[in-house]
Amino acid sequence: MIYLDNPATSRKKPLQVTASLIYNSIVNNSNAGRGSHRYSLRGAGLVAAAAEDTARLFGIEDSGQIAFTSGASLALNMAILGVLKNGGSAIVTSMEHNSVLRPVHMMGAYTVVWADENGYVNPNDIEAAIEPDTKLIVCTHASNVSGSIQPIAKIGAIARKHGIIFLVDCAQTAGSVPINVEEMNIDLLAFSGHKGLAGPLGTGGLYVRKNVELSPIITGGTGSLSESLLQPDFMPDMLQTGTMNTPAIAALGRAVRVAQDYGIERILHHERNLAEEFIENIIASQGVRVLGGCDMNRRNGTVAFTIDGIESGKAAEILDSKYHIAVRGGWHCAYLAHKTLGTEKTGAVRVGFGRYNNRAQVKKLAKAVREISKGY
Repeated sequence: MIYLDNPATSRKKPLQVTASLIYNSIVNNSNAGRGSHRYSLRGAGLVAAAAEDTARLFGIEDSGQIAFTSGASLALNMAILGVLKNGGSAIVTSMEHNSVLRPVHMMGAYTVVWADENGYVNPNDIEAAIEPDTKLIVCTHASNVSGSIQPIAKIGAIARKHGIIFLVDCAQTAGSVPINVEEMNIDLLAFSGHKGLAGPLGTGGLYVRKNVELSPIITGGTGSLSESLLQPDFMPDMLQTGTMNTPAIAALGRAVRVAQDYGIERILHHERNLAEEFIENIIASQGVRVLGGCDMNRRNGTVAFTIDGIESGKAAEILDSKYHIAVRGGWHCAYLAHKTLGTEKTGAVRVGFGRYNNRAQVKKLAKAVREISKGY
């Protein structure tokens, strides 16, 4: 089976990650930070080490400003609901995942800035959408549909200029595209641990820049200030409530170190090369349309396409059953992105190349797509 559904989750994990997860689940298992005994302190040390590794990955000065979560969806909800809890409106883009669109819709006050037909957002359009009550700007770093990478640094500069909090969804780029919160003017960064970073499922986190006003949306035991009925107002305790998944967080730390040792730029170069070769091999096929444009400097390793006359879910099913290739067809929890790209009625087939894929797999996929487009 050729696995190419990496935008959903990476399937192959580095051996160091698997070994860490098993060891800390069985031998070194403890409730981190919930006691002064050696096991609890050891668990707290594992979480702290993972935070330090993650901080280095994202150019974060203080690792204590990172709270680990079950994934990017929870991190995004924490950020959006936490900022807008006391009022204000948000600006989002049409390329956002439902993990952004649904919480802002629930809060009620938001403006959608539409990207162009290839899925790229114009920073000037975001600045033009700012209103007196705009409190938050949210933008995905790369679309989970088309792979289009947004001009985050420019958008962040606009947010900083107007004193607006800037939240970036890095679910599709953490571990495969270079990210630096200082250079990109990022105030809040939500990331997934199980996709580009190749960490365990159920891992992710939220970075909160110091002095950013954020209210916790979940309260409870933190291991600190237990004598108070008020949630701690300092990071990471403010957001890390309840028992943490210490074994998975420790394994995520290992995944971060593996990715850094391998080289984020190297990973991006590899994935882009595979995506470019795939596009070149199918772009001329009759009835095949590639979404997101062909400028590889503005996209990651994700490629979405449609085949005339074949529903996207059916095409994905054929690739699985006949060719043993795992991809995803449909609307990818991002309907507005599909509306932007002109595929709101059909959906699309999405392919996501990861660091463990190779050119031979690209050739097999391209051949399969060409055959399907001819009537398979």
